[in-house]
Amino acid sequence: MQTTFSHEQLAQPLIAESDRILRKCVHCGFCTATCPTFVLLGDELDSPRGRIYLIKDMLENDRPATEKVVKHIDRCLTCLACMTTCPSGVDYMHLVDGARAHIEETYRRPFADRMLREVLAFVLPDRGRFRASLAGSWFARLALPLIRRIPGLEKIAAMLALTPSSLPPRSEVAAPAHFPVTARKGRVVLMTGCAQAVLAPGINEAAVRLLNRAGIEVVMPEGEGCCGALVHHLGKAEDARAQARRNVDAWMREIDGEGLDAILVSASGCGTTVKDYGHLLAGDPAYAEKAARVAGLSRDVSEFVETLELGPPVRETGQTVAYHAACSMQHGQQITRQPKELLMAAGFDVREVPEGHLCCGSAGVYNILQPEIAGRLRDRKLANIARSEPQLIATGNIGCMTQLAGKAEVPVVHTVELLDWAYGGPEPAALEGMGGR
Repeated sequence: MQTTFSHEQLAQPLIAESDRILRKCVHCGFCTATCPTFVLLGDELDSPRGRIYLIKDMLENDRPATEKVVKHIDRCLTCLACMTTCPSGVDYMHLVDGARAHIEETYRRPFADRMLREVLAFVLPDRGRFRASLAGSWFARLALPLIRRIPGLEKIAAMLALTPSSLPPRSEVAAPAHFPVTARKGRVVLMTGCAQAVLAPGINEAAVRLLNRAGIEVVMPEGEGCCGALVHHLGKAEDARAQARRNVDAWMREIDGEGLDAILVSASGCGTTVKDYGHLLAGDPAYAEKAARVAGLSRDVSEFVETLELGPPVRETGQTVAYHAACSMQHGQQITRQPKELLMAAGFDVREVPEGHLCCGSAGVYNILQPEIAGRLRDRKLANIARSEPQLIATGNIGCMTQLAGKAEVPVVHTVELLDWAYGGPEPAALEGMGGR
């Protein structure tokens, strides 16, 4: 793609990077076939190629974002299926991240939309605030049938519908924490994160048990928190960098202390962002090198577990499992093989899901900000899952679990919970006594 940025524009890091990305696009349109919003809506502007043209026009002409541009960029799930498909290696992820930052700086959203985004950015990345808000939402859920009937409150209704009816108790698997082993074969950080630690602490509890049994010492250092993905996708780039710096500081203390074999992340949406810290903080002289070291050590928990000697499973499972590949796993991190192979080695009958490349509609807070599209994608995903006739659904991302569980006819369980169960851990709570065959 030809671009016409001026020398003055190219002196700006955002424009220089966008120019490099745009020049790789050859207009082939392969991305349209795998873009969930184009598949649903059929609008070229709701495809990666269409959004690329909108971004190019906005940046090249140094224009503030318009309502039209914002509408179509907001509809992007950042599922990154287009990057898996693209034959030219167009770095759409960083291009749309830059566009969102430009939108945040130049466009004034309607008051209600602006306030909702500010609330989400303030509450969700903080475990204490998030837990308190979920506890308080119980009363609001009582009015959900009424709220759904009021025009203009669709996003509030979607947010309330996603909140659980009850919360699990606080877990010992939270930062700071330390889980030593007697005969240490390795040492890792397991990221605590934000939403997952509140909604499903059993995931990291299962990961710790699985890792400890394999001789891996697990540390959750003081000072870490949200990975920054949520605010980053809302266009708040500096907030995302601040959250990344905090995590880099926490993890570097462990790297420079007793050392680490890996930094493990059990939520693939977070993992995609942590692996990108080297890029996110590349312009920060104080953090660029440290961020690159952290990113280089980052692994999805399934990537690391695959390298361990787990031995034979101690429990006969045998359930038919539909493996839902989270977009952040298969497209963001290009991890497609390991989770399925681990589940099969543990004794599960793993089934592929038709249209597995398409997003379920979760995408961070997309299912709150774009509830109509997200709902259609969820229903399409569940219909495809049902075609494999599973007894349960496995996935590696808390966002997907929350999105699917509310309407799924079978339990939705994290991959690591199933692995822990097969190798001697307790039955995952979501299975409700299914037992093995």
